[in-house]
Amino acid sequence: MTLSPLPLIMIEPPVRAALLEDLGRAGDLTTDAIVPAKAWAETALVARQPGVVAGLDAAALAFRLVDPAIEIAIDRPDGTHVGPGDCIATIAGPARSVLTAERVALNFLGHLSGVATATATLVAAVRGHKARICCTRKTMPGLRSLQKYAVRAGGGVNHRFGLDDAVLIKDNHVAAAGGVAPAIRAARAGTGHLVKIEVEVDSLDQLDQALAENVDAVLLDNMGPEMLAEAVRRIGGRAVAEASGRITPATAPAIAASGVDLISAGWLTHSASVLDIGLDWQRLGPGQRVAA
Repeated sequence: MTLSPLPLIMIEPPVRAALLEDLGRAGDLTTDAIVPAKAWAETALVARQPGVVAGLDAAALAFRLVDPAIEIAIDRPDGTHVGPGDCIATIAGPARSVLTAERVALNFLGHLSGVATATATLVAAVRGHKARICCTRKTMPGLRSLQKYAVRAGGGVNHRFGLDDAVLIKDNHVAAAGGVAPAIRAARAGTGHLVKIEVEVDSLDQLDQALAENVDAVLLDNMGPEMLAEAVRRIGGRAVAEASGRITPATAPAIAASGVDLISAGWLTHSASVLDIGLDWQRLGPGQRVAA
């Protein structure tokens, strides 16, 4: 799958907000006091551990919003696997500006690369099966489009982006409607003909009720591999089969072997560990060197 970059207009608001939060009311007091105004810095973004890169556009924008004079050359683009010591990109420009933007740039790059790396780990765990790894709406406020992009960078696919993408009938919707069938019928009557309908089920009886209503997809929640296999048999290709609930790299292979089409995991976006990436200094100004 080709990884298409996000439009700049989607990236700029969270990056700009992060910079404004960091700069506060007086700017970078430390850097402005210590670093000569005309000093030029040559630096490199370097991976400290193995993983998958994501978020370079956000990191680059952080540098450029602080100072358009900063030059960025990407060595390993988003979606690339890196190892410890690999140079991801080189950053050169006015030293004060590079230091001021450093933390915000690394925050975006480290977090999004962590999401991509976690996704790639699950993708690798189910290799050989048809199941695709997908994310959920359990994203950090304001970062949904960036986090879902990072999932794609890691080889996964996206679930709906918001409440207006599709109908997903959850357990509380079923309770409010008085059952699976009434919930599906109400959803179908209240939405347009292009809207897909998925329903969450936690038993085979609920699954049968959903299939009787010709639902488009079923979310098989917290089912073990044996029950999942039986669910897939009953579905028989009539609906998309999605498994969710306590998915880990250790449990994913058996879940994938059941024959489901999708495996969704919320922790890919809400709890993925940051990928350790540092900004290593190579030169500061003519003849002045700073230790890495």
